[in-house]
Amino acid sequence: MFPAEAPVSSDRFLVFEDRASDSPLVERIWRCHSERAGSFLSVASSHCEMVVTRHRGTTVMTLRGPETRATPIDCPAGGEWLGIRFSLGTFLPFYPAAALADRRDVHLSGVTGRSFWLQGSAWEYPGFENAETLVTRLLQVGVLARDPAVSAALSGDWQALSRRSTQRHFLQATGITHLAYRQIQRARYATTLLERGVSIRDTVHQAGFYDQPHLTRSLRRLIGETPARLREQGRPLSFLYKTSPVR
Repeated sequence: MFPAEAPVSSDRFLVFEDRASDSPLVERIWRCHSERAGSFLSVASSHCEMVVTRHRGTTVMTLRGPETRATPIDCPAGGEWLGIRFSLGTFLPFYPAAALADRRDVHLSGVTGRSFWLQGSAWEYPGFENAETLVTRLLQVGVLARDPAVSAALSGDWQALSRRSTQRHFLQATGITHLAYRQIQRARYATTLLERGVSIRDTVHQAGFYDQPHLTRSLRRLIGETPARLREQGRPLSFLYKTSPVR
């Protein structure tokens, strides 16, 4: 098992670092290592990823899809992870996002400790500073693709294609519906507000929930905690690095 994202915790059993990317195909690059074993809640997320895991002398590349619910994760001691989180709408055509969703991960065979097999070719494991090089090469040979209809849906431009066609493109590229995406983003934004000390009542209003029961149901399913527990800084959660209000 490896972490979906580096968790934020007072224990800090995982030490992490992340950075933005200037590539339109990449949402975030992150890396972390574990100083001891521990557990955390991997919260719902809309994006696909490629994750390199190094543990006890073994290196593995894993393809991961979106997560539509919170999942408890056990993290081993002495592990190292590097993740490429793709921007929404960027996907691997030969590994549909829906087939990878909710931890139906695909682990790729390694060639050596320096490379892995993907679609009949050997690829060098990426580094934290040059991960975009791998992404660009995968795009050039068609192993990676991007659907512009997703960007149109996110910007509210439903005129680019018919609404039904755009929704179909969104589901095919991301593995989730546009409604599910909005629900996940709203829950993640509410979590950041609660962790910053915003009251539950104000969080309901600012994050766009109908009422407190609506907020509680959403957070239990997508984040794994109640609003009150989040305000108390309960179990460690995945790193909510870039969460904004849903428009």
